[in-house]
Amino acid sequence: MKAMKMHSLSKSAAFDFVEMRSASHSNSCYSTHSHDEFSFGVVDDGQAVYKNRKNTHKIASQTLVTINPGDAHSCNPQSENWSYRMLFIETAWMAKIQQEICPPSSYDYSPFEQNLLNNRACYHAFNHLYQMLSTQKNPLTAESLLIEYCAQLFNPVLIHQEVRMGNISLVQELIMDKLGSNIALHDFCKLTDLSPFHLIRSFKQRFGQSPHAYQLDQRIKRARTMLKSGASLASTAHDLGFADQSHFQRNFKKRTALTPRQYQQFFISDGLSKA
Repeated sequence: MKAMKMHSLSKSAAFDFVEMRSASHSNSCYSTHSHDEFSFGVVDDGQAVYKNRKNTHKIASQTLVTINPGDAHSCNPQSENWSYRMLFIETAWMAKIQQEICPPSSYDYSPFEQNLLNNRACYHAFNHLYQMLSTQKNPLTAESLLIEYCAQLFNPVLIHQEVRMGNISLVQELIMDKLGSNIALHDFCKLTDLSPFHLIRSFKQRFGQSPHAYQLDQRIKRARTMLKSGASLASTAHDLGFADQSHFQRNFKKRTALTPRQYQQFFISDGLSKA
């Protein structure tokens, strides 16, 4: 049976400035064109010829391609088994982030220096980013992941820059005080007078995790206590700010190797056996 051909175009679940495109088992061809946005994405299956300005590349599965605003390009399959995913990021947002992570430039923004990357780690990180932007409505999680990913694409000198710590403990305190609330990255920046990129980097250096990862980790810890005391799965997920029970279960299992129900059952069974 022939695979169904599918195209999808949508906005990110959290942001209007991120557009998402995917194609599965497509044989669609594109004439040479350009975009106003920064765009980057991955090949999931098949092979294609990618032309960017004067450069021509043969690309295949797990290749990440990058396209600068205004670059004339085309990317056309060599077979029908051609699947890919792309992100289109508004240039104004990307330029603002670049001002934080790159050396000062006389231009409005810095372009990608490479047309493509054959890097398995970049591919898997893109998978996670794309999934989160598709489904995650928590702006802290979505924007933090996007900033961290873009920093990897643009910042070869970043490691040499001094980390500005600010009063980063205030972020940790606010997370713990409002563990069930989805706090925007912008609110943390106002609290510490740090840019989004420097806030993420400073928090990670201090606590070993980015703010969104720390928030999620603390939510799972609190969930374990609530489940032990007999709280329902639905109320636990709701009270701790998870989008739904599926989101709660997925993240709980990643950290405990058990579903919330399985985890709770151990303590209920143990309590019955001691009664």
